[in-house]
Amino acid sequence: MPNLRIQYFRGPVWGKTNDQLRKQIVEGNNPITGGRVMQEIIGHLTRPLTAEEKKTGRLDPGRGPATFTGTPDELQQLFLEKRMTDFLPVTLPTGDKVEEMLKATSHEPDEILGKMNPGSEAGDVWTYTVRDAAVNAVMAGARPEHFPVILALGSTGMTPVNVSDNGFMAGAVINGAIREEIGLNSDIGAVGPYAHANTTIGRAWNLLSINGGNCGKVGTTYMGTVGNPMNAINIIIAENEENSPFEPFSVRKGFEKGQNIITLFTGWGVLSAKNWKANVWGTTMDYPKIIKDIFDQQGFLFGACAVLSPPIAQFIKNAGYDTVEKFERYLEPAPQFPMGKMAPPKAKPEGGAQAKPAPKAEMPPMMGGFSNTAIIVTGGTNNNYYSIGGLRYGRSVKIDDWR
Repeated sequence: MPNLRIQYFRGPVWGKTNDQLRKQIVEGNNPITGGRVMQEIIGHLTRPLTAEEKKTGRLDPGRGPATFTGTPDELQQLFLEKRMTDFLPVTLPTGDKVEEMLKATSHEPDEILGKMNPGSEAGDVWTYTVRDAAVNAVMAGARPEHFPVILALGSTGMTPVNVSDNGFMAGAVINGAIREEIGLNSDIGAVGPYAHANTTIGRAWNLLSINGGNCGKVGTTYMGTVGNPMNAINIIIAENEENSPFEPFSVRKGFEKGQNIITLFTGWGVLSAKNWKANVWGTTMDYPKIIKDIFDQQGFLFGACAVLSPPIAQFIKNAGYDTVEKFERYLEPAPQFPMGKMAPPKAKPEGGAQAKPAPKAEMPPMMGGFSNTAIIVTGGTNNNYYSIGGLRYGRSVKIDDWR
């Protein structure tokens, strides 16, 4: 809709008094044109359409040429100018490298892999193929053995780079033998960037979102007011199943143990649990209570996610929570709705004015029930550390479907 009449006013709107809203917006000026907002709105609504505005049809952005003639440095510069990268150097996607990547899957190169856009309010949904994913996997520096995981991510249509001005991020948890097979790190530094598979899979997800879903364009399809550094490579977590006292996350989502599964999350991200005042060091540590206190501080939008090192997970089990489900029930109801605890509904007396007292009203379940709480076990056994934050479960996908 290239000729749509748009009115700009200075934001943000929320958090202001009525007087501020009137002076700054209703009686204010357009920050782009300098004109008075209300006069411009009236003009947009009443001015006759021009011949250009009456044109119909659909704009085809096109895919661009399939090949490039020039030097490697010129191609790197083109990617930067066209905002086709994360602004780090990429491995140039030569024909040979792309074909080598495609050998890692039985799916046809021209098969539609998925559809994506930066958010429901951010314009057209773009479609991308298995070959498109291979191009971006090469650019990210991934190896062919990583490709089925990248395809599984792309098949969901979920972007790790949302348009929201909150600066959302995304993450994924990987279970199954593929963790060892492709060298994913599930030990010391598991949530960090220092493993080839974890880093390049996360980066490939980003690049596919940029080039396959029109995401991540600052000022148009990425509006993070402050931004989120986790957008760089996302969080790719291989669960430490071998040292965890609990069932793998994928099993808790209904899959068989040993299946190669990737589970997607979106949210704010995670950081060290030492960030919270509730986590005070002592000679003895009541980790279940500490985690519950931290969970109670999380916002409702993305729930609460705990990434526990194996020693912390063992503390939880030793405290009497032999299953994650039992521990989740202890943690709920948390996090709360925006205005604190959600008030129980008012129950009406049964049978009229002289009726017996109304039955006790039950507290409604928290948003998403237990799916709003995630417990993941990964990392080393060298100390009692863990991370907590806001990540909400999205969906789980079989990786082997993309081999």
